[in-house]
Amino acid sequence: MRIDLHTHSTASDGTDTPAELVRNAAAAGLDVVALTDHDTVAGHEEAVRALPSGLTLVTGAELSCRLNGIPLHMLAYLFDPEEPELARERELVRDDREPRARGMIRKLNELGVPVTWEQVAGIAGDGAVGRPHIASAMVELGVVESVSDAFTSEWIANDGRAYVDKHELDPFEAVRLIKGAGGVAVFAHPLAVKRGACLPESAIAELAAAGLDGLEADHMDHDPDTRKKLHGVAAELGLLATGSSDYHGSRKTCVLGEHTTHPDVYAEIAARASGAGPLTG
Repeated sequence: MRIDLHTHSTASDGTDTPAELVRNAAAAGLDVVALTDHDTVAGHEEAVRALPSGLTLVTGAELSCRLNGIPLHMLAYLFDPEEPELARERELVRDDREPRARGMIRKLNELGVPVTWEQVAGIAGDGAVGRPHIASAMVELGVVESVSDAFTSEWIANDGRAYVDKHELDPFEAVRLIKGAGGVAVFAHPLAVKRGACLPESAIAELAAAGLDGLEADHMDHDPDTRKKLHGVAAELGLLATGSSDYHGSRKTCVLGEHTTHPDVYAEIAARASGAGPLTG
């Protein structure tokens, strides 16, 4: 089985519609794919309707979090999307995305970048607007060559000149909410140092004690030594170790199935979940 547990669609900052994403996942030879758009479940219904025969969909979301000033992401799998506490927090994060994007656009304008809200909103379409949409606008304007080039301290990285904070969950609260909604919580790309500061291992251990289920060890932003280290940390803390592509369509260079999750780990995630179950076309 080939299992990819981290992808994005146009419901957030990917370039494939949810329907296109599941069709592309099947074409890429995947058996299981998780749709984990940022802070939203808006793409799930379309993905389910378009699910190709033989492909299994894991519904999920990637939740925006922050601890001690360090931003991080928590993957939530197979939770009940109607559970009110978690639904309310997702709404708070989504509602803060537009003011945050407008604030970053203002900062970029002050730095001489002529990006506009209309341009960014047009790129985002119906998706939850985020930094990748602003980065895509910067590419269109010729300010940077690629989306990843915008995520630097010069521009919109976490320590960037045009960065603006948004509402983000405490990760311990995120774990509590995910578990309370019957879901499974996996810390996304926990040592992606190219994105900025990362949580220390002591904080990961505290999250594990608070109910964290796993670590996304195999990811494009982790080099081989980091992947090996995270597998070791997961084993030491009794956590699941997952692998996934973090596919965003044409917005990133990664491809579906670039990294995958072992079938036994996937089976354990499905067994632990009580909020929703995997869906097979």
